[in-house]
Amino acid sequence: MQSLTKATVASGRSALSGLVGDTPLLRVSEPLAPAGRGFWAKLEGFNPGGIKDRPGLHMVERARARGDLKPGGRIIESTSGTLGLGLALAGMVHGHPVTLVTDPGLESSMTRLLTAHGARVNVVSEPHPTGGWQQARRERVQRLLEQHPDSWCPDQYNNPDNVAAYTPLALELASEMGHIDVLVCSVGTGGHSAGISRVLRQLYPELTVVGVDTTGSTIFGQPARSRLMRGLGSSIYPRNVAYEQFSEVHWVAPHEAVWACRQLASSHYATGGWSVGAVALVAGWLARTMPADARIAAIFPDGPQRYLGTVYDDDYCAAHGLLDSPPAPEPELIARLDEKEVTRWTRCTAVVDPLTLRGAEPAGQDEAEDASDVESDSPQEGR
Repeated sequence: MQSLTKATVASGRSALSGLVGDTPLLRVSEPLAPAGRGFWAKLEGFNPGGIKDRPGLHMVERARARGDLKPGGRIIESTSGTLGLGLALAGMVHGHPVTLVTDPGLESSMTRLLTAHGARVNVVSEPHPTGGWQQARRERVQRLLEQHPDSWCPDQYNNPDNVAAYTPLALELASEMGHIDVLVCSVGTGGHSAGISRVLRQLYPELTVVGVDTTGSTIFGQPARSRLMRGLGSSIYPRNVAYEQFSEVHWVAPHEAVWACRQLASSHYATGGWSVGAVALVAGWLARTMPADARIAAIFPDGPQRYLGTVYDDDYCAAHGLLDSPPAPEPELIARLDEKEVTRWTRCTAVVDPLTLRGAEPAGQDEAEDASDVESDSPQEGR
């Protein structure tokens, strides 16, 4: 009876991990693109916790295989939500306690959900004087690692297992679409854009890869500013970002992402958070301006549930000036990543590693962060 019970438990945990992957593909057209044109959206929000269930499971499994994560060892990571869900799932599947370090900007609904899934949520109370909430969270992670023997941090920004985790997603896209001309991805850690593009470019050498960032993010050479959007962007230079893979980058402002999210919700019964809105805006423009037969794949990292109090809350959006006007019909074009500070939808077709522009050092690259980290002057702005 005892062995049967253990087998049943193991089978149940295997079934949990089996919930991840094989997500739906949706054709998106009007009003983001004209009739007869459009793009295909990979709906990663259909994973139990979103797109980061994939790297959450994969990074833990690889760390266990190498012996970096001991049986029963604690997983400790900085997160603003989505990776936290993936790590909570991985901890449940493989029997590891999980501690997630976050800041006051995390939605209370997400805190409750992470706790319900068994994770311990550790909240920093003050931003770092120069590094903001990100640096404060990284320093807390380091202290917790020292306090817990056999604990382990995924270090998502620099962990190559984060990139490798998206190989199955790339193969799903190739199988479903047959041929892909353009891939559109939001960029935070750089994990899914790097992992998917490297596989697809082997299959389709002429693939165009379009990165989508937020205004106020440093990833593609812009100055760090307070950022309202969670789920994309960074205030450091993640080393998992495959700059050489990108054909161009677009920066999108919060009100532009909100407009696209709401357009999706009212027209396609499928939508998501800030990253989804930003990616949909760019993919829709590509569908309008590229040849009609171009096959465009866009990655939608999550669903709308955690954004009901922000993106889909009229009072919140009005208070932050996010309902004032729709985006321009096309992005502004700049010649260099650092030509000027961008504040609205803007694109650049000359993508390089920004560290080569200034000879800067990658500050904090040995510290662990989550792709959704937000540099914020206040908890409200960091939501």
